[in-house]
Amino acid sequence: MSDRLTSLDASFLYLEDATTPMHVGSVMVFDPPDDGFDYERLVLLISQRIAFVPRYRQRIRQIPGRLANPVWVDDENFDVAYHVRRSALPRPGSDEQLEEFVARIQPRPLDRSRPLWEVYLVEGLEGGRFAIVTKSHQALVDGVNAVDIAHVIVDGDKGGEAPVTDTWRPTPEPSDIELLTGALVDAVRRPSEVVENVRGGIVDIKATGARALTAAGAVASTIARTAARPAPTSPLNATIGNARRYVMIGTDLEDYRTVRSRLARGSYADDVTINDVVLATISGAFRSWLLTRGEAVHSGTVVRAMVPVSVYDEDDTKRLGSRLHACFVDLPAGEPGPSMRLHQIAFSMRQQMEGGQAVGAESLAGIAGFAPPTLHSLGARLGSAVSRRLFNVVITNVPGPQHPLYADDARMLSSYPVMPLAKGQALSIGLTSYDGGVYYGLNADRDAMPDVDVLGQSIVDSLRELLESQRTGR
Repeated sequence: MSDRLTSLDASFLYLEDATTPMHVGSVMVFDPPDDGFDYERLVLLISQRIAFVPRYRQRIRQIPGRLANPVWVDDENFDVAYHVRRSALPRPGSDEQLEEFVARIQPRPLDRSRPLWEVYLVEGLEGGRFAIVTKSHQALVDGVNAVDIAHVIVDGDKGGEAPVTDTWRPTPEPSDIELLTGALVDAVRRPSEVVENVRGGIVDIKATGARALTAAGAVASTIARTAARPAPTSPLNATIGNARRYVMIGTDLEDYRTVRSRLARGSYADDVTINDVVLATISGAFRSWLLTRGEAVHSGTVVRAMVPVSVYDEDDTKRLGSRLHACFVDLPAGEPGPSMRLHQIAFSMRQQMEGGQAVGAESLAGIAGFAPPTLHSLGARLGSAVSRRLFNVVITNVPGPQHPLYADDARMLSSYPVMPLAKGQALSIGLTSYDGGVYYGLNADRDAMPDVDVLGQSIVDSLRELLESQRTGR
């Protein structure tokens, strides 16, 4: 019998429209091996790796009359070359040109008649580098049956694992009668679900949104208790279109560690985490960005962030996906002192984590050893299932491995997340720490945030200001 999409998975299909494609992505930049890296090599690599993740050769099939949620069926015409595409920048391509390429291809919806993922090989980057840009639908990456396609491409072994003998043969697609029979069998097991689908109409957006919250269960109810007050008014919340701007920012992980270690001389040392330093950096960036816009900034100005936090032992990188929590934090953009911003954020985060207000999502992140893109995908799912009235921006911060990863023999130099936008959200921020760096991906609506590059530079400036404040004790 075909696997049926859960209500939460299906909601990502029904809530999707031209302005809010529900897929996540990543931009991975590589240094090619001595013998080069080309399109045929990437196709071969992915063809071998997806043998471990059968979902990437399945497509979604609707039930006649929509009497039940759709099902996953094998794509009898699966063609890996359709999903793996080749592009190039005018040599020598700059990072700004790569950002523009990502901004143009990421908002394009995935083809629903085929498996819901795409990969682009982007050649021509200056210094001989190349990039791999990925797109995976949130309905696909559930953390149980499928991980993000970027996790499939890279691993910690140069040259990769030995090729797997691929014995996959597509199972014939079920007929409409078989799909209806399966739906009726499920209806006997779960009668309330089919009644809801028929009575409410599964295409009704409001009803679907409510079902997304219901499917989130404890996640939604806990979030409602945590953020009882609506989010403050912010230029980050605006009507969005279908065009995007994308900015990549690379910083040094050692700078964040330095800020934290210098607090060891004070009474707050045990209360501050690397994640707190990251949020304080972003808070300072928001302050600068708001001021450049001429926005009114006063002592009480805050930006409320919904932060899916991966909690793990810094020395135990094998448990990246073991714990995922969602926290709300009011970033004190009105506070002029960088150190005070950091302490306020650390206090707020500690209250939520210790008070049981953070949302445990082990059911979503039940597989140990996730690569960062998969956790970003799960964080996006968590954010999409929650009312956007409760926060201004989603920030996903995923700690990655502090050792090199490879696509075959090509070493990954950096990895930037591409987080989706929801209705009313003009910006999403994803960041990944990897091999000594912290890499930000800022995805923004093209019209609502024409100055997202200013925010990107403000992140760099804010981190420098935070480092200086720790030296001077301000």
